[in-house]
Amino acid sequence: MGEEKALPRPKPRERQTPEILPIKPMNDILHKPTVLVLNRNWQAINVRTPADAFCQMATDAATALDIDGTALIPVKWSDWITLPVRGHDTAVTTPRGPIRVPTVIVVGKYAKVPIKRPRFSAKAIRERDGFRCQYTGELLDRNDGNIDHVVPRSRGGATTWDNCVLASKRVNSRKADRLPEEVGLRLLKKPAAPRAVPATLLIRNQFAIGDWDHFLVK
Repeated sequence: MGEEKALPRPKPRERQTPEILPIKPMNDILHKPTVLVLNRNWQAINVRTPADAFCQMATDAATALDIDGTALIPVKWSDWITLPVRGHDTAVTTPRGPIRVPTVIVVGKYAKVPIKRPRFSAKAIRERDGFRCQYTGELLDRNDGNIDHVVPRSRGGATTWDNCVLASKRVNSRKADRLPEEVGLRLLKKPAAPRAVPATLLIRNQFAIGDWDHFLVK
């Protein structure tokens, strides 16, 4: 008998590195204001975090809306936790599996729309003044211009609705720490606190959540 030839050893399989999907920390998901709150008439009244929304749903104080295009279906907590998580959904991980984070909830026992005044801020000043320089009327870009103290802080001027206006950077630099009349400037109108309005008008969709578009004033 001839000498047996050794069979070639099979090549070891290359290990495939599994795809690692980015996972957001739980706190990032639960504590961002990403849930729009509606009253029982389906009018937007507030914004809450998913943590708040889950608490309200679990105690039957609110139901969530299962939104798919134009279909808006109220769903109670016991049914919500069984819904599948779709590709575009945000979810939290629990011992029973992932649970979809609602984008909109409805508070069944509340019918009013609160009346609120905007909080004082640079952004609120810009919106009150219509993004126009209050000395020249020039329309400014959303990120252009400065908040000017009509009576400068160096002269005791307060940071309040009636002493702050939007001004172009050029005008603000020219005025510096002087009064408007000292540099030949005149206000287009006397600044004042904006009037109180329905809370719906003050809600801003800062995270660009498409489901909110059904309920917010554009």
